[in-house]
Amino acid sequence: MRLHDLLAELPEIEHGGLPDGDVSGVTADSRQVSPGAVFVAIPGLTVDGSSYLPDAAARGAILLVGEGPDPASGVPYRQVADARWKLAHLAAAWHGYPARRLVMIGVTGTDGKTTTCNLIYAILRAAGLRAGLISTVNAVIGDRVLDTGFHVTTPEALEVQGYLAQMVQAGLTHCVLEATSHGLAQHRVAACDFDLGVVTNITHEHLDYHGSYEAYRQAKGRLFASLSDSAPKPQPVTRTAILNRDDDSYAYLAAQARVRQVGYSLTHTSDVYAQDVAHAPDGLAFEVVGAGYRQPIRSGLRGDFNVANILAAFATAVEGLGIAPKTAAEGIAALSAVPGRMESIDLGQPFAALVDFAHTPNALRRALEAARTMTSGRVIAVFGAAGLRDREKRRLMAEVSAELADLTILTAEDPRTESLDAILAEMAAGAAARGGIEGHTFWRIPDRGQAIRFGLAQARAGDIVLACGKGHEQSMCFGEIEHPWDDRVAMRAALSDLLCIPGPAMPGLPTQR
Repeated sequence: MRLHDLLAELPEIEHGGLPDGDVSGVTADSRQVSPGAVFVAIPGLTVDGSSYLPDAAARGAILLVGEGPDPASGVPYRQVADARWKLAHLAAAWHGYPARRLVMIGVTGTDGKTTTCNLIYAILRAAGLRAGLISTVNAVIGDRVLDTGFHVTTPEALEVQGYLAQMVQAGLTHCVLEATSHGLAQHRVAACDFDLGVVTNITHEHLDYHGSYEAYRQAKGRLFASLSDSAPKPQPVTRTAILNRDDDSYAYLAAQARVRQVGYSLTHTSDVYAQDVAHAPDGLAFEVVGAGYRQPIRSGLRGDFNVANILAAFATAVEGLGIAPKTAAEGIAALSAVPGRMESIDLGQPFAALVDFAHTPNALRRALEAARTMTSGRVIAVFGAAGLRDREKRRLMAEVSAELADLTILTAEDPRTESLDAILAEMAAGAAARGGIEGHTFWRIPDRGQAIRFGLAQARAGDIVLACGKGHEQSMCFGEIEHPWDDRVAMRAALSDLLCIPGPAMPGLPTQR
């Protein structure tokens, strides 16, 4: 691609006076610069990308882009107001604007995003549509499943546009993309030209980054505000916002979305709503009611929160894309589980052992409430709170567990460079404030493997042991080092030891003795 062609649809980057040479790529990593590359200097929280402009110039960059003044490196430079936004649009241009050839479905929210994305994807597949998926767990492109990282959020813009280009090349027509608040605030999903925007809920999360609930909600709102600005596409899709009528975010997001709106609800008569919800150990059964239909739903997923996720996916498919209600129900039934989401670990023990990603106060509450519907026995919760993240969550999550679980084990969850003992002390104070008694109803066990072993050892027939906070994740951070860790492997290791049967070894952490 020639440089002037790359910049043709980016009038914010003036290409007058620039040499029209061949472009070898677009990158924000100076180590990946090859002769002819466009390098974008991204300001970071700890490192400013502008410090790498000289290195990019020395490696043969054809154009440098950044927010600061011209570094006078001898390479053409363009100063911009928002380097991340420009990076996303440059990446889209480099790949030929792939989102403009796909029906783009963006899913955001605090909890339930990954499950809702997988439900929508399952429905699209049931409808015979060639669909791809980009979630915080993986990217699915045809028969290929690609890992999207350790501690997961929306991939960077260069990766997102690369995945979309691969989907177009593979002949796909639809893409479901999980849009986190970081991904939206940092423009990682800019230039994705969304056709449908979906929200699950907006509750307390990531305030360490966004600063306030209002700023966090505003980041989520960008998805819905962008719907009316998407480029025209060959496929006739009516731009639509799928909104949760039961959530406090409804009025705010409805004002942001200047397109058609569809509401879904567990508790109100809405465009799409649930009736006669029945919970069972093996899943859910209910009816979805909409204009002109009453569709029975059966799902292997559990909990009221998954009724809401199913409604969001159903509304997206039926009301947003015109898929038949019966087909949507078939897709929902086909998805029996989502990795690390209320995932059952069964080695023949007389109680239930589950792993869930719940790492916010609201998600933990909903997971514990779901566990209550699955058993008449006790609920035993094992979880922690991350270091260098929203501190208020530590107290709130411990309070929730003290109220809703019978036994609580507080343990490590990515302490990073913070003191694990200090994190656990904050959580213990929250549990005690809600009537918890240390050593009787709650415990502090720093090593996560030992905490899971302890929780399982307390379980009696008919109980549920629920390990929350890590879900599908494959590592845990101590200091600045990522240590291999998977809660599901740890649960199997602890269960196999408890049952005296062969099983995997318990993963090791720095806290292990």
